[in-house]
Amino acid sequence: MILSSSNPFRSFWMGGYECTDQLNCFGHRVDFLPLTGHLQLIDEDYAALGQFQVRTVREGIRWAHIEKTPYQYDFSTVQTMLAAGQRHGIQQVWDLCHFGYPDDLTPLHPLFARRFAALCRAFVAFYRNQRPDDVLIVTPINEVSFISWLGGDARGTVPYCTHQGWEVKYGLMRAYIEGAHALREADPGIRILTTEPLVNIVPPPRPTPRQRREADEAHRNQFQATDILCGRMCPELGGRPELLDIVGFNYYYDNQWQNHTDLKLGWNDDVHDPRWHPLRTLLRNAYKRYRRPFALTETSHPGLDRPQWLRMIGEECAAVVADGLPLWGACLYPIVDRPDWDHLDQWHQSGLWDADLSQPGPARVLHQPSAEALREAQALVAAAIPPSR
Repeated sequence: MILSSSNPFRSFWMGGYECTDQLNCFGHRVDFLPLTGHLQLIDEDYAALGQFQVRTVREGIRWAHIEKTPYQYDFSTVQTMLAAGQRHGIQQVWDLCHFGYPDDLTPLHPLFARRFAALCRAFVAFYRNQRPDDVLIVTPINEVSFISWLGGDARGTVPYCTHQGWEVKYGLMRAYIEGAHALREADPGIRILTTEPLVNIVPPPRPTPRQRREADEAHRNQFQATDILCGRMCPELGGRPELLDIVGFNYYYDNQWQNHTDLKLGWNDDVHDPRWHPLRTLLRNAYKRYRRPFALTETSHPGLDRPQWLRMIGEECAAVVADGLPLWGACLYPIVDRPDWDHLDQWHQSGLWDADLSQPGPARVLHQPSAEALREAQALVAAAIPPSR
């Protein structure tokens, strides 16, 4: 299969709406689309994107709500969201599994992959019935590396395990690959967007040879899921190079740390730790590994440092674009504020829009310093784009 080299995104800058429907650390199902008000206010949310020329968004179908009974699907909410996207000229990139599974499934269940592949086929059939000609961009499973750690090692979600992160990752990638093949069989033109964390894991200062080896191994492990997808690892799962289409990287303020510790490498220090790397370096190195078009699929910062973070993201993206590398987009995630998964009364203040909890919805309040910083970042990237020949 020949992969398309054309950029399918309608805008470089994208917005992501938190769509997890997972069981949190207390075993409670969280459903962020209504909690954040996005389901209720989707027309308002989409209309507000126009002032920033954002025409592409990441959304999720919420598997746990689609498939209440095995192999029976209710896409009515997705249909409502599709209609809103059409009304406002918004391109929607769809996560089929964003941290949540139906009540009777975990990644360790023997039928997990079969059920997920069936969901993929059903989604394509539904989507093509609604939109027969659109370019369909899908993320089968979001952040396998993170959710396999959270559920397999940290007991933060199902299957609530420790020391089984690899087993959970293996089960998720078996489903990812079977789902990706099912998607391509149903629609050969579908675009697949991966969304994995981009991290920098370092040894302590003056490390021993063992500490350096362990940190290097931990750093390389961030690529396991993507390596499995393209068949570099675990070829028995059926990964193929053609399944690696657009490579997405999620990058947050705490994505660089010292191995085996909670010590984060500060991105905003007056004098950077010599082990810290700029985002442009991490992106360049990741591109060299896969040689595929790529995108920054999630990025944000909580609290007062949001504007400075956005300016930094603009500077880093502009540097990568100026190099002529195929960086196809950057997604502000979340673009509307969200609460904590486990403590729903704690909101992160990490969106371009804050949530006014005193008003029904909750109401949206544009964070003006972030809005100004975004416009500056957009101008930097636009100026860095090489002129057409």
